[in-house]
Amino acid sequence: MQSPPGRPGGVRLAGAIKSGVNFLGVIALTYLGLLAVTFFIGRVMPIDPVLAIVGDRAPEHVVERVREEMGLNKPLYTQFGIYLKKVATGDFGTSVLTSNPVMTDIKRTFPATIELATLGIIIGAGIGIPLGVWAAVRRGGMVDQIVRVMGLIGYSVPIFWLGLMGLVLFYARLGWVGGPGRIDVAYEYSVTLETGFLLLDTARQGQWDAFRNVLSHLILPASLLGYFSLAYISRMTRSFMLNELAQEYVIAARAKGLSETRIIWRHALRNAMVPLVTVVALSYAGLLEGSVLTETVFAWPGLGLYITNSLQNADMNAVLGGTIVVGSIFIGLNLLSDLLYKLLDPRTRTR
Repeated sequence: MQSPPGRPGGVRLAGAIKSGVNFLGVIALTYLGLLAVTFFIGRVMPIDPVLAIVGDRAPEHVVERVREEMGLNKPLYTQFGIYLKKVATGDFGTSVLTSNPVMTDIKRTFPATIELATLGIIIGAGIGIPLGVWAAVRRGGMVDQIVRVMGLIGYSVPIFWLGLMGLVLFYARLGWVGGPGRIDVAYEYSVTLETGFLLLDTARQGQWDAFRNVLSHLILPASLLGYFSLAYISRMTRSFMLNELAQEYVIAARAKGLSETRIIWRHALRNAMVPLVTVVALSYAGLLEGSVLTETVFAWPGLGLYITNSLQNADMNAVLGGTIVVGSIFIGLNLLSDLLYKLLDPRTRTR
């Protein structure tokens, strides 16, 4: 007997609307929490933004006038309301360090961080996932032991030390890679920045010598970040694959005579990719916000170095603006991984 016409579709539509409303509510609350945390951190920091602007020796009446112009003499809830309005329009204030709008500085520096983190996650996921699969298939073997040791080193060794050692060995001693920075001075002024991504800009302009120079500067810090993401991704892949290889469907597939290669790569890995999506997405977000030390060691002019220099110069507008951007990326990648999770695993979809 069929259900009354119209009802199943109506129930599904209502469920989809409810799910969408809940989804948007979670986004709003999460972002509001991010803004609240950044705002109050900026207020409790032992740094006076007014003195950072006018200097320690400014007359008292000048300090008070600037404080009033910045709205810092108003109650905290009023300041928070003003802060929300400005952030909603993309106004993070003016950087004390560069005298530019903070958003302008972020647009200038962020492509360098994206370029570095993207190549890092390509290296990390591209090598880490096959290594993790191999370690799970050959559990207890040499590859498994190597993956464990790599993971232990990746979690234990400070990234700035590895960066310095890499520069000493591969740049200073062997000369295999470029040094600190994104590009040599000889090529810097011959490249027109169109997108901010130097690899893309040099390739589009056909400047292949500059392209190779940019790549030589990029490969070492990206490989370093890729190694740290590889250590995490390979271990998680190994764990997920061990769980999948112990499932009944794998035993049934072997009983049917399917090849081991097909079972591993087409069935077990396909199911393991569902949680791996979240792991890779969060690793990428971690590279985007966690490359501060790497950018500092390699003098990489990205968002991490920009935030570090701003913090050292008490430029709180720039620090908070950069923090909000990084937090927004974390939220966005989390939401993207949730959506991909639902696409890859039909069981998680709303019925």
